Amino acid sequence: MSTSSVPRPEPAAPARQRRRVPLPRIARRGVPEGVLAALALFTAVRLAGILAVVLANGLRGHPLVRNLAHSWDSRWYLHIADRGYGHLIYITPDGAVQTDWAFFPLYPALIRALTTVSPLTPGQAGMVLAGAAALAAACGAYAVGHHLYGRGVATALVALWAVLPHAVELTIAYTESLFAALAAWSLYGVLKGRWLWAGSLAALAGLVRPSGFAVAVAVALAAVHEVLRRRGRVPARLWAGAVLAPLGWLGYVLWVGTRTGDPLGGYLEVQSAWGSRFDFGAGALRFLRALLLHGGGLVYPAALLIVATSVLLFALLCLDRAPLVLVVYAGVLILLALGGSGSFSSKPRFLLPAFPLLIPAARALARSWRLHPAQAVCLYGALAAASLGFGAYVLAVAHSPL
Repeated sequence: MSTSSVPRPEPAAPARQRRRVPLPRIARRGVPEGVLAALALFTAVRLAGILAVVLANGLRGHPLVRNLAHSWDSRWYLHIADRGYGHLIYITPDGAVQTDWAFFPLYPALIRALTTVSPLTPGQAGMVLAGAAALAAACGAYAVGHHLYGRGVATALVALWAVLPHAVELTIAYTESLFAALAAWSLYGVLKGRWLWAGSLAALAGLVRPSGFAVAVAVALAAVHEVLRRRGRVPARLWAGAVLAPLGWLGYVLWVGTRTGDPLGGYLEVQSAWGSRFDFGAGALRFLRALLLHGGGLVYPAALLIVATSVLLFALLCLDRAPLVLVVYAGVLILLALGGSGSFSSKPRFLLPAFPLLIPAARALARSWRLHPAQAVCLYGALAAASLGFGAYVLAVAHSPL
């Protein structure tokens, strides 16, 4: 029989390839791989921190959430948002006149804007802004870590930042989270060579906290280093970014000076009334002596341990040969914390935005996760538990300044 009459199978149709839907440009270039998982972990830990504070308040018979929005400096920010500057002063027992000019304007301005367009109270708006800024800051820290070392280290960096002992203060009505967000994305702009963005964000950071000076110095020195490295052959946007960086901080300081009648020294006088001045560590040494002689409960020894650990982490960051902009930023924050006077219990909060200090530890945690995941999980669980407990203690139990 002729084989020509036998039915032959039709050739198999080529496999249909799934057409990939192209992502928007920002998703392809602006959002590093794995950031959503890192943000989910950060959110879960910080929500647990808020829950721990609420439970501690309930056990002590306090209002459940009031101290999340109305603690220490928060009250001054909320009053500025509601009434503006020049309406609130406090005269200390020794006669010092403390005014609201000591507080930088961007955070209360954003609270005022949010309460204007929404039914939120100033306290609620402050917490919403702090929480949103904390997520933006975590995303910025992830972007920096991912750019330098990849997904694993970036995730570990965000995870460690979430469980710092004072991390609860990232999600209360304080300025640390907003400052950290602007600083992180400014530093990322420098690492990516986006100088206009870096300078603009540094200028905004300078309107949030006095330590905005650290971001401006980091951007400016990174720009100088780039000019020297490239022998002056740099684009105009680099010069523009370097000039923009200090304008926010400098503008507010000069504004306060003009209001006091002393453009150059007025802001320093305002801060001095709050007991805040740069004394080259004399106040820190007096605190250490008093602590050794008389003790200080839990908060003050913990603050000393946190600051000492930060100095050690800075040394490791330098040995790790991290990019100059990160070293300068973290170094200036440590210098301001160590050399500034004021309550030592607040110094760990001042160091919260210094997330680059955690890079060496994040690299070690990422290696541990690859080699010994069970040990890494146990270690992280212990750090998280300590952070939640200490955060609840600081807000709901201790009476030390935040």
